[in-house]
Amino acid sequence: MNANDGKRMLWVDHMYRIRDDQDQQAFAELFAHFAPRVKGFLINSGADGSLAEECAQEVLATCWHKAHMFDPARASVATWIFTIARNRKIDVLRKQRRPEPEDLGWGPEEDPDQADVMALQQESEQLGRAIAELPANQRELIEKAYFGDLSHSEIAEQTGLPLGTIKSRIRLALERLRHAMK
Repeated sequence: MNANDGKRMLWVDHMYRIRDDQDQQAFAELFAHFAPRVKGFLINSGADGSLAEECAQEVLATCWHKAHMFDPARASVATWIFTIARNRKIDVLRKQRRPEPEDLGWGPEEDPDQADVMALQQESEQLGRAIAELPANQRELIEKAYFGDLSHSEIAEQTGLPLGTIKSRIRLALERLRHAMK
């Protein structure tokens, strides 16, 4: 066993201690090792320092609360933690792109043009038919992601499917929808 294997086993042991005993010392060591690395990862991927700090703390808090979900047969502790970090970053970016209520216009709106209303209704009906024609496993994930407003990681938790499977099914479904809407 080389030094890297020893480190990996140490972190797996820490995760088991956190999961089984809520071992605060094991968590403190895990936090001290991974929090600065997660923060650096987030900064390198475009987050500002305060956001990266906040996300890193949330990621490690998730490790504490969801230690029971860690499976060393599927990923190393580092891979698991950095996957949580990546998903958290995506969730934050999604929320930042949504308009806040104060950004929305208030007051009476102009009546839309009837031609626009008809076109929108036709597109909506076409999209509804296209979604209905998707294979059930793709349709369900599209509905959860876009109508249920769930992140890919939340869908994975809900369905028990691997994150990669969810992403590839959604990608395939979106491609089918794109072709159906042409």
